[in-house]
Amino acid sequence: MQLEKAKERIILGIDPGTAVLGYGIIKELGSKISLETLGVIKMNHLDDHGLKLQRIFKKTTALIEQYKPDCVALEAPFYGKNIQVMLKLGRAQGVAMAAALNFDIPIFEYSPRKIKQSVTGHGSASKEQVAAMLQTLLGFKETPEFLDATDGLAVAVCHSFQQKTIAKGKSYSGWEAFVKDNEKRIR
Repeated sequence: MQLEKAKERIILGIDPGTAVLGYGIIKELGSKISLETLGVIKMNHLDDHGLKLQRIFKKTTALIEQYKPDCVALEAPFYGKNIQVMLKLGRAQGVAMAAALNFDIPIFEYSPRKIKQSVTGHGSASKEQVAAMLQTLLGFKETPEFLDATDGLAVAVCHSFQQKTIAKGKSYSGWEAFVKDNEKRIR
């Protein structure tokens, strides 16, 4: 019996923002995930909202051209009281989506709570807790200057975990059950 070759998939995760946009790219190889890169796109020096959107589009396009992701996962804007902030975040997300769609790359959205739940086991985890869990899962030591970078990475990891759970047709009763069933994924 021949062993099936492990499939490779590149996932770009994006945490949209209009001052700082975080991104993370992971590679799936079979049941293992590894970090390709993570970082931020800074826009706080730009005053014009249109220029910020242009920068998001160009930088997202450059990431897609360099890493050739198979899919893009984005954090969905959360509901807030400030309508103007929500509108600007929605535009930032839309521009990142347009960059992916321009390359015919499928896009997926996850709520902030779903991302935190997927990565840490707790939907109300802090940014620091998410970053610490990602360091453990992916084996990197350096803490990025902006937690937006690990937020973007968390979106990619969430998508990987969600797709594997769907593929297996499994549902987990809690974090401990998930970890026990996925021990090979942790280095």
